[in-house]
Amino acid sequence: MKPAPTLSTAFLHPAGQSLPEPLLALRKQRGTALVDMPLPTRKTENWKYSSKYLKLTDDMAISLPADGKTGSGLAVPGYKVAFLNGVMMPEACEYPDLDGISIKSFGDLSDEEASDLADRLDSTLDNKAVQMARLNSARFEDGLLIRLKPDAVLDQPLFIVHEVTAEASGSAFPRIFVDAGHHSQITLVEEYISSGSAQVMVNTVTEFNVADGANITSIRLNMEGENVQHIGSTGVLQQRSSRFESHTVGFGGPLRRHDLQVRLEGEGAECKLNGVVVTQGKQHYDNHTTIEHVAAHCNSEETYRNIAADQSHAVFNGRIHIHQDAQKSNADMNNKNLLLSNGAEIDTKPELEIYADDVKCAHGATIGQLDEISLFYLVSRGIGRRQANVLLTMAFINELVEQIPVEAVRETVQGRLNHFFEQTFQEA
Repeated sequence: MKPAPTLSTAFLHPAGQSLPEPLLALRKQRGTALVDMPLPTRKTENWKYSSKYLKLTDDMAISLPADGKTGSGLAVPGYKVAFLNGVMMPEACEYPDLDGISIKSFGDLSDEEASDLADRLDSTLDNKAVQMARLNSARFEDGLLIRLKPDAVLDQPLFIVHEVTAEASGSAFPRIFVDAGHHSQITLVEEYISSGSAQVMVNTVTEFNVADGANITSIRLNMEGENVQHIGSTGVLQQRSSRFESHTVGFGGPLRRHDLQVRLEGEGAECKLNGVVVTQGKQHYDNHTTIEHVAAHCNSEETYRNIAADQSHAVFNGRIHIHQDAQKSNADMNNKNLLLSNGAEIDTKPELEIYADDVKCAHGATIGQLDEISLFYLVSRGIGRRQANVLLTMAFINELVEQIPVEAVRETVQGRLNHFFEQTFQEA
């Protein structure tokens, strides 16, 4: 029997050392645990459809250098943090000067702050389910710690621009930890972009610790180039009466993977997860979500839309787990998928696991193509077939795009989607 592939020892080499000692110790501990770590295969259930797209060559194990300048990213007024190849670039950042809000790179933390952070990193994630997040924990060279004291409110969105420069093969490991105190509020926008054409990997982890009554809005844009493998993990831990709202927009690549795990631990907590994915050519995108209803009287609402064209492949796996003590839970999951060609493939698997008897839950998924009757109706009224295709396809996802609460982000997404449709329907 052929042995299962394991992570190359090239990925275990020490990364940069410009971190406080507690974080270096944590990273070393995590690295030791990765020795002989099995890589996901088709037999790995949560990587069943994506393992064949994962290409971890030894030249990708090299950390990409953070010795250039960042690009423009989203041209918006307000607060901004810039990362280049996983390392924060202070000269390109614009921090809020507000009481009760602290934004620091991992490298600027005191030993005491770093020790506290080291105890909390990975606390929001099920590392058995997000295997590749363990690699980030062993290789991050910098990161961002955002702390909001009780009742602190960030008055504008905070844009975090992650840029990777692919002048040569290598990897980057961005890391974010958000600690939101009681009744605090923040809107966080993560934008992932790239330049260059070498084959690279970006492995990201973002964690949210959401205290009682806190309100967090997270927006995630994956817009890297065709040469970038992106594996991202987001963990959310919610306490009593807190609210977490997520908007993810992803454009396909050689491998795009995002795991989003939300744990509702306090009564009355709520989460809303929206997602839009578009793929074309031979691209691949995989979204895995998990919502754990641990406490009673919690609500969750999840809506994801996938569009696949040409010979591309999209995957959605959504799981809602209602624990025994989570009485009076309300949970709804909806996944709709649109195939734009006979060669495209979409795999969807909504899961609902219930161990409480007084709950209201629903889940469903559909896969279809553009309605020929609707196309005929539009064409018969003087609209070109190409434009009719664009209109119907945009209508399929526009409901979710319009819910993105930051206008500059909506405009960026709509512009990228229009470009996608122009390419997809250029011969229609």
